[in-house]
Amino acid sequence: MTTGGTAALVRRPDGSTRATLLELLFDVVFVAALAQTSKLLADQQSWARSAGVLLMLTAIWWTWSVTTTTTEFYDPQQRPIQAILMVAMVGSVGMAASLPMLTMAQALTFAFAYVGTHVIRGIVLVSALYRQRHPAAMARATRFLFWFLVSGVLWIAGVTADRQRWWIWTIAIAIDVLAAAARYPTPWLGRVPLGQYDRTTAHLGERYQQFVILALGDIILVPTLELSRSEFDRSRIIALLCAFAIMLLLWQIYVFRAGQLLEAAAASVPGRSTRIAPYTHLVLLVGVALSAASFDLVVDRPTGTTPVRWLMLIVGGPLLFVLGRALFAYLLSARVPWRRVASQLLPLLVLPWAGGWPPVLVTAIVAVALAGHVAAPGAGDRETTRGLSPRKRAG
Repeated sequence: MTTGGTAALVRRPDGSTRATLLELLFDVVFVAALAQTSKLLADQQSWARSAGVLLMLTAIWWTWSVTTTTTEFYDPQQRPIQAILMVAMVGSVGMAASLPMLTMAQALTFAFAYVGTHVIRGIVLVSALYRQRHPAAMARATRFLFWFLVSGVLWIAGVTADRQRWWIWTIAIAIDVLAAAARYPTPWLGRVPLGQYDRTTAHLGERYQQFVILALGDIILVPTLELSRSEFDRSRIIALLCAFAIMLLLWQIYVFRAGQLLEAAAASVPGRSTRIAPYTHLVLLVGVALSAASFDLVVDRPTGTTPVRWLMLIVGGPLLFVLGRALFAYLLSARVPWRRVASQLLPLLVLPWAGGWPPVLVTAIVAVALAGHVAAPGAGDRETTRGLSPRKRAG
């Protein structure tokens, strides 16, 4: 139920940690943008264009991550926060619709959608918190707004610099990402105090898990749409089944390992999990996008030889997902399930010969490797104990 704008905007420590229905709708809109990036990755013929799509994916993910942090620190039942979520959804639609970047109008739409989402969020928060006389929270929101205004200048400037656009936008997103890592150092305000990151609740862990699970659905959604436009034959159906198997295996890897670790860390080392989750989950998300793009290609042509670019997508997508999960586990608990991760060596070992094999066979090998990751023995290598407590560092 929505409450009025006069109630306290900052989330209470004993408040509900469940995601609201509007937050779930917010996730669905962003996953649709992810599906668009996967389709574009499959269609690109050059590495430079693929890098541009991944840059746009980073911007979309950063919008989701920062907005989700907002709903963690502030009460999503309050009208100003709900307005911020709605603005972010509109921005996501604008970014997704302009992703092909074929015209200057699309570039302008993407830049304004990205910058507008962050600037409007900052203005709404600062003004609402000023009225409520909450100086600490207002200072936090002001830091965010300051740095998005700094990067926003480059995002808009990149629209008019046709030849140098991607370099300027790379610097812009780097400012956004590095400013967050440095805790938004702002003139006269300093950095975000570490104690504010310690306010993290189980809500943030649930939000990240929900988004990744929804994103994994793109691995089966994108090739299913491709198959519906193609002739049904045995090879294409096998490719779709491989996509389904890989989706389920990646789900197991995330939910039963990294997802649990995030939830546990919210209670034991909340500040650290809040700060590293956006970066490690970006690696996971890129892995999902590459995997979905690879199956879009494989379902379209499951037989014949496998081009080098296809190999990078087929093998690289799941590998990045596993590495992102392992990195997150290591940064929180200093433990990595090496025996499980080692199973990913199988696709790498066959790469020198895989170019001459059918794409559907290469995807089947990747699925076998992921199955080995899940089924490998070694409970002692798990990142979490049965009680979801991160293991202590050795020594």
